[in-house]
Amino acid sequence: MAGKQRASGIENSRPDYVEVPALAKPSGHYSHACTSENLVFISGQLPITPDGERLVDASFEDQAKQVLSNLQAVLAAAGSSIDQLLQVRVYVDGIANWPMFDQLYEKWAGSARPARAVVPTGPLHFGLKVEVEATALRTTSVLRGALRPATGLSRAGAPP
Repeated sequence: MAGKQRASGIENSRPDYVEVPALAKPSGHYSHACTSENLVFISGQLPITPDGERLVDASFEDQAKQVLSNLQAVLAAAGSSIDQLLQVRVYVDGIANWPMFDQLYEKWAGSARPARAVVPTGPLHFGLKVEVEATALRTTSVLRGALRPATGLSRAGAPP
């Protein structure tokens, strides 16, 4: 099927960058998330509070809770939810932290059981202990102005 055009017009679609007013702006050249069609691609979320504080000295448990809170805020801003997660990738500074993360994640995710990978990495950026990235379905039909097209133009209220 390579080279064939699809009736959906996906070959002409452009990504939308998700702005998340509830979180600190990314400190690098990236978006919290990017959407295309009905998919949401969420950048790695670190334990950084909405006001931009990096929780470097916080316990692993507190860092993991902040990361999951950030992930949930990005999902909501992108028109998705925990129940729509397809895949979650978790980076921990050491495999010894996996059991604690798994326990917190189970409570957070509830009945959702997306595909998941947990990768022990050693020290993470800024000396943080956990980072989570994800892919989800987008189910909200009205975007409420949270997305910005790749061209940089405003697209408030545009259909997905």
